[in-house]
Amino acid sequence: MSIELYRRALSAPEDIADWIVEGPMAASFPRGALRLESAADPAAGQAANFVAWLPVEHEGDVRISWSFRPLREPGLAMIFWAARSRDGRSLHDPALPARTGEYEQYHSGAIDAYHLSYYRRMWPAERSLHTCNVRKSHGFHLVSQGADPLPGVLDADRSYRAELTWRSGRLHFDIEGIECLDWTDDGAIGGPVRAGGAIGLRQMAPLIAEYSDLLVEAI
Repeated sequence: MSIELYRRALSAPEDIADWIVEGPMAASFPRGALRLESAADPAAGQAANFVAWLPVEHEGDVRISWSFRPLREPGLAMIFWAARSRDGRSLHDPALPARTGEYEQYHSGAIDAYHLSYYRRMWPAERSLHTCNVRKSHGFHLVSQGADPLPGVLDADRSYRAELTWRSGRLHFDIEGIECLDWTDDGAIGGPVRAGGAIGLRQMAPLIAEYSDLLVEAI
């Protein structure tokens, strides 16, 4: 049995009015779906990237599904879950250091989280071999890797459905029903298994991508 925690079509500005944005995110809806890109010059490096946190947290087991379509490469798209401060407080506690979208603040800063980069087309090695990577923080621990079936921009003719399931420390991730990852955190790397916390989307410039039909369920 699942309980709906959050659902948005991502088809109009009001669907993201309560998102918490860190970094230079620019949002538009030219085709009835959320188009995200950086408002900064990609030459700014990490300072051109951004994170958008959803206005919902999960307490434990969760399923997150969304539709994704890349529109311009290079770049990278990522999702965070089970994100909290390192001492278990809310990710948005005002006492925490400010975050501005630069990746080091998220993997080696004041928070713990899991992060899955599911569309990696930033560097030549990522473009020649497409993989999904899972990291566990605090720290830059690469804990799992799997194949990424998403096409590049040239061949992407629609949005593709992604689904992340987190249950009792086990991650399952698929795209269009194709299994990409199945990994269980046994606590051996990066400390104890994380439970609940915040959910966020991260994008690296100059990627432009569309998102739609976002659903978060407690399971």
